[in-house]
Amino acid sequence: MEFSSHSRVWVYQSNRKLTDAEVLEAQVYLDNFTKSWTAHSNQLKAKAEVRYNRFFVLIVDESQAGASGCSIDKSVNFMKQLEQHFGVNLFDRFNLAYRDGEEVVSVPRAQFEALLKEGKITSETVVFNNLAQTLTDLQTKWEVPFKDSWHKQLFGDLVVV
Repeated sequence: MEFSSHSRVWVYQSNRKLTDAEVLEAQVYLDNFTKSWTAHSNQLKAKAEVRYNRFFVLIVDESQAGASGCSIDKSVNFMKQLEQHFGVNLFDRFNLAYRDGEEVVSVPRAQFEALLKEGKITSETVVFNNLAQTLTDLQTKWEVPFKDSWHKQLFGDLVVV
């Protein structure tokens, strides 16, 4: 199924890495949710996936039917159910993720700041921009070097050069 590059995207980041078994289980829940996800009784063209055993990504192609406030509320409630089921936090916007070699790591804001001060996170470290709003954003602006991210506005003065 092809999705428009303008499709809306929501990225939820877990505060811990899920096991492979949890990812398989989560994918079943996600598939079932997106198959039944509607807006004003219109079926949404939607899909969802788990990336890097840590990120839950919901995608809606609004060329067919737009996501309404009610349908977005349904997705938030669904994500809260997943959060409880897997014992994770998906709504902490200051749980920040970055790449440490091949591994994707997430840490609380204070620890992220400390890693910047220590030079363990640099301007070249890849960070995750979970504010991506479209499929194009997800493909081009989700995984970016710190120097090209929104993180720079918040933490830029802490980067060790």
